Amino acid sequence: MARRLAGFLVLLLVVSICEAAFLFQPISDSHRSAALELFTPDHGSFKSLEETYEALRTFQILGIEKKPDLTATACRSISETVGSSSSTAKDLFYALKANSIAECKIDKKASKGIISRLNAAVSGASSLLDFYYSVGGLVLIKDQSSEADVHLADAEGVFRSVKAFSQSDGRWRYSSSNPESSAFAAGIALETLAGIVSLASSEIDQSLISTLKNDIIKLFDSIEKYDDGALYFDDKLVDGHEYQGPLSTTSSVLRGLTAFAAVTAENLNLPGDTMLGLAKFFLGICVPGDAKDFFNQIDSLACLESNRVSIPLILSFPSTVLSLTRKDSLKVGVSTVLGSEVPSLTVKLVGAFSSGSKDASLVESQELNFDKASGLHILNDLPKSIDVGSYTFVFEVVLHEPEHEEVYFMGSQTKVPISVTGLIKVENSEIAVLDSDLGSIESQKKLDLAGKNAISLSANHLQKLRLSFQLTTPHGRSFKPHQANMTWSSLLVMLLWRTLC
Repeated sequence: MARRLAGFLVLLLVVSICEAAFLFQPISDSHRSAALELFTPDHGSFKSLEETYEALRTFQILGIEKKPDLTATACRSISETVGSSSSTAKDLFYALKANSIAECKIDKKASKGIISRLNAAVSGASSLLDFYYSVGGLVLIKDQSSEADVHLADAEGVFRSVKAFSQSDGRWRYSSSNPESSAFAAGIALETLAGIVSLASSEIDQSLISTLKNDIIKLFDSIEKYDDGALYFDDKLVDGHEYQGPLSTTSSVLRGLTAFAAVTAENLNLPGDTMLGLAKFFLGICVPGDAKDFFNQIDSLACLESNRVSIPLILSFPSTVLSLTRKDSLKVGVSTVLGSEVPSLTVKLVGAFSSGSKDASLVESQELNFDKASGLHILNDLPKSIDVGSYTFVFEVVLHEPEHEEVYFMGSQTKVPISVTGLIKVENSEIAVLDSDLGSIESQKKLDLAGKNAISLSANHLQKLRLSFQLTTPHGRSFKPHQANMTWSSLLVMLLWRTLC
């Protein structure tokens, strides 16, 4: 009976002290499994080269080796598209996107034809998307063909033409005839302008670059924030056809931001926690059930994984429920958003507070030991001041090399909810019959929970039954349970009643 009761008490303890809190975990095998389910070709191919590219790119980022063989069908579709005179700039753009991964052979003559058609498309462009597909296509063919001479003759003029679609709040219009602006369009514009800079045969006027930097800062002034620190963009629903939603919009802005940061030597002067907040947003989505959303999430995380603004680092925990009875160790992992290894660093536990308490920290600052085999930072023994209960642990990450502080960002401190469990001893148990009016004890007997002896009591309908007991933690301290779905007293009465009967 004692073992059964103690075990039940631990179970209830876990339920009662574990508060719902979201911990941001890097990409895992669950994403790889989801990718194979979401990107399933129909008879060996996808409906469009856009979908083909998104599947190939997702598999590439996640490092999935056992994937559908799409190369043959992709190369056939790419060849047909680049060889067709009726292919639009958008068609060529996604053909070249897919080819950047499929690596199909495009001969020199076809490459020249593509360059000529895309240059013509740039010259005739009248909307943001016209510039996006044509400029983007030229950037792709330049990267894929070492022999091709790809540049924009009037890059600065094209830059100014795209810049004409910008608005004072950092958002952009799709065309001069469309008065509505959006953050989604801003992302497309930034990516396009980054392409123009990379295709310029001479340096772009720095005043244009400085103005664009100010536009970026204005755009990020409108970023929205969740309570957990996640940052995201969302456009107002003006035109239902163009509305993209927070995931697509934030993904577009991030692609544009990282693309532009890659082609300029200047610092964009964004707050250090910006990229970390964006990482929290994309990781907080968990595993999207839609292929497009899934691609946007994974591709955005890849942008965060390698960018010139700052690379966010993520704390992860194999478990946030620790048992004193099992003598569990506190284990902390540090990685990039895609789970890659990070430079040498130290993880410190700088504070621990009882949940809801404003008292001083229960622990002194201490370093966790790094285990090379597991790649985890470990605290083998919890401080004696930490007993059964619910806590907020505060961690600090310190990079060993000063130059890494310019590349990676963790934030000053990270607060994590930790639940500590253990076997609770039930001692000094007594059951008594009380007089209903005076409350005096009519009869009283001690309970031996470890014994198998039966106890008999008699009482009438006017009297009361009182059950008293003492709960003790593994550290020998008195434990005061909190209410869950039922009180602890009610639980003990229910269990002991079986014994008494």
